[in-house]
Amino acid sequence: MLLNNKFLIFTLSVIIASCQNNTTQQIPEITSGNSDTTGNNTETFVSLEPTSIIDTKNVNPNKLVAFAKTLIGTPYSYGSIDPNRGFDCSGFITYVFNHFQISVPRSSNDFSVVGIEINANQSQPGDLILFTGTDPADKTIGHMGIIVENRDTLKFIHSTSGKANGVTITPLNEGYKKRYVKTIRVFK
Repeated sequence: MLLNNKFLIFTLSVIIASCQNNTTQQIPEITSGNSDTTGNNTETFVSLEPTSIIDTKNVNPNKLVAFAKTLIGTPYSYGSIDPNRGFDCSGFITYVFNHFQISVPRSSNDFSVVGIEINANQSQPGDLILFTGTDPADKTIGHMGIIVENRDTLKFIHSTSGKANGVTITPLNEGYKKRYVKTIRVFK
């Protein structure tokens, strides 16, 4: 019995140590107003526990949407979170949420494991809508936006490399319906 208890304690110690080494994920957060010598925004990293919860810090989702709308017309720039250069889709989301000191994943695919999945018909401003990339057969998340309205037509704001080439508001049209993966709620 004593040997079994020592083995159990040892096993639990190994599991706890292993979990402690793998419990956080590094997520970039924009440091507002700071730039390095090349003029790019600098990033600091904050720990985000590997859960489906994003701490929205009691921010009103309508305020987040209103801020996102101020960025309409910002050009598309792959891999960028800098409004002076432009945004890719997840860079836009990151910038908007970080403006409110809300830490979110940097890549669109990482959003597939956060928030609470909801029916798109029940979406509200501030919810996130996730799509495949340009190949709808590849179900990996490759594009995303923020819901701005869901009255007669669901509309979302996003940074697109398509015809609009930048931050724009788009209705959920047939092209996006083919690429639709899910809608998630991150605000409580």
